[in-house]
Amino acid sequence: MFRIWLWERNGTTVVTRWEEVAKMTPDKPAFIMADRSLTFREGDELSNRISWYFKRQGFKRGEVIALFMETQPEYVFLWLGLAKLRVTTALVNTNLRGSQLIYCLRIAGCKAVIFGAEMAEAIKSIQNEIPDIPLFQFNPPGEESAPILQDTIPLSTELTEMSSESYTDPEPAKPRDTLLYIYTSGTTGFPKAAIITNIRYLLIPLGVHNSAQLSSSDIVYDPLPLHHTAGGVLGAGQCIVLGCTVVLRRKFSASNYWKDVANYKCTAAQYIGEICRYLLTVPPSAYDTAHTAKVLIGNGLRPQIWEEFVKRFNIERVLEFYGATEGNSNLVNLDSKVGAIGFLSRTVSSIYPLTLVKCDEITGEILRDENGSCITCGPHEPGLLLGKIEPKKAILTFAGYADKTASEKKMVRDVRVKGDCYFNTGDILVMDHFGYFYFKDRTGDTFRWRGENVSTAEVEGVISNLIGLKDAVVYGVSIPNIEGRAGMAAIADPEKKLDLESLATGIKTSLPAYARPLFLRILPAPPLTATFKLKKKELVEQAFSLGTDPVYFLDQKSGKYVPLTQKMYDDIMQGNIRL
Repeated sequence: MFRIWLWERNGTTVVTRWEEVAKMTPDKPAFIMADRSLTFREGDELSNRISWYFKRQGFKRGEVIALFMETQPEYVFLWLGLAKLRVTTALVNTNLRGSQLIYCLRIAGCKAVIFGAEMAEAIKSIQNEIPDIPLFQFNPPGEESAPILQDTIPLSTELTEMSSESYTDPEPAKPRDTLLYIYTSGTTGFPKAAIITNIRYLLIPLGVHNSAQLSSSDIVYDPLPLHHTAGGVLGAGQCIVLGCTVVLRRKFSASNYWKDVANYKCTAAQYIGEICRYLLTVPPSAYDTAHTAKVLIGNGLRPQIWEEFVKRFNIERVLEFYGATEGNSNLVNLDSKVGAIGFLSRTVSSIYPLTLVKCDEITGEILRDENGSCITCGPHEPGLLLGKIEPKKAILTFAGYADKTASEKKMVRDVRVKGDCYFNTGDILVMDHFGYFYFKDRTGDTFRWRGENVSTAEVEGVISNLIGLKDAVVYGVSIPNIEGRAGMAAIADPEKKLDLESLATGIKTSLPAYARPLFLRILPAPPLTATFKLKKKELVEQAFSLGTDPVYFLDQKSGKYVPLTQKMYDDIMQGNIRL
């Protein structure tokens, strides 16, 4: 906290901090992926070429350019070059397609798109709908011969003509200026462009770096997507902000995880909950314990598999943390307490004011006492985690979203005293007598699956359009021993005219894999309450259990919905069917 305060006081930004870091070890690899790497000097030179090129193209400070690209060593330096120009980069999720992709470009006000050669088909499919947005195709080294999409600009070729001399903006950025937009579904509906300021980008990797007791000589394994906070800020930030070498992987591979960690001599590695479960399903090999990782950093390691995971892979230390892309409520488990997502001593509550308050666990509605104040939870009482917003303190600020209305929805006022303001995490946690926090559930309609937040409102809208605007309720259902909640949709089909094959095709086209409902329940009548609201609580409780209503399962091989039989149900419950 002191270092962040000092950086903010001195006007430090990601660009100025990077300039210091790049000079420390210019010839050391900054990012490594497969057989390719970029040194700190090479990365800086690439970022400078980007700055000069987009300045020549007429882009100005405050404007937004989207980066739509899979993981590669050049990724971070593309947005870093734009940051030197004080242009904000929107890091677009590479799973998005069609209308969702267009929506994310529009909501952030993107003036251009830089896309990787591997995303050409996705861009081609929406090209006619975004005629006003210039498109720049980046072919990385080794893929120079990839065909350039028609009516786009070959960025890699253009950059060869640009100077690699450092670009300095005549009006330097400030620590609170917007650096990036990272998309998150949050807990209040459609995808939102969360604002990542310079000081927040500095804060996240620094907090983890110090907590994990890392140094610039550490090599960090980061197999996570760079358009996410975990991979692109926490992981990549170990390089940009702290000078570590970071090893990347284009796509996460459970069978290659420990092999990569061992081969690149990584001393720290990242995970999300799903990764830990996948790693345990891989047959044992010599790499399980041949690695040199001294600490694993991440969030979502389930208590049920924690001890088995640590024992099998000989992990000295697990640094489990809790946090949201846009939130100010971060926790960290410093001493590898099994199952805990963080710890907070009551002695520092005045410095770092987080609180658990009572709420309706289904609706997420906060309960208040007769004075209108929130009701604080005691030990072992489930509650909604709120973090006090104090704009003067960088660690407690809430920058919000590009959409100010969405920002307001995440704020809770009059929590303890009249006029105070807290950030609503949307998560229900439990704290024990010692101050350890444990994750219990997500409130509202958003659920988490395959490491992604899924907005039920968004999926409901897509399905409703596909089935002729009939009633559709989407929710997450728990499956034993599997992290997160699988998507399920209950569809009213009183006339029995639903075309499941057409629905499956439409869902595959319109939604990323993690958002596609795994189960369908077909209802004989719209699930409405007396006040014409869609029922959800009863459906969530039924989950995908078999009864009078037909239930279907999304077959992973054929991509079609097939009737869920008792045997299939039992196999899913026992973990015999891979999801």
